[in-house]
Amino acid sequence: MPVRDQIRQFIRDSFLVDDFEDDQSFLGTGIVDSLGIVQLVAFVESAFGLKVPDGDLLPENFDSVSRLAAYVDRRCRGQAA
Repeated sequence: MPVRDQIRQFIRDSFLVDDFEDDQSFLGTGIVDSLGIVQLVAFVESAFGLKVPDGDLLPENFDSVSRLAAYVDRRCRGQAA
């Protein structure tokens, strides 16, 4: 399953939200709160085998499906190189 689809499924299952766009801000729309970001980090680390450094915990990386999928893709490519 593509990264984007895995993230969407996690959001649906964990935060009980069905209707959201890939570019919609998690925090801005209330889909995910600050505790939810911790859950997202745990999911990313578990599902994709990544260690998320504290410096990566930025809205640019974790505030939408699109941003999170891009972050995971970058990190996976970086670790594979």
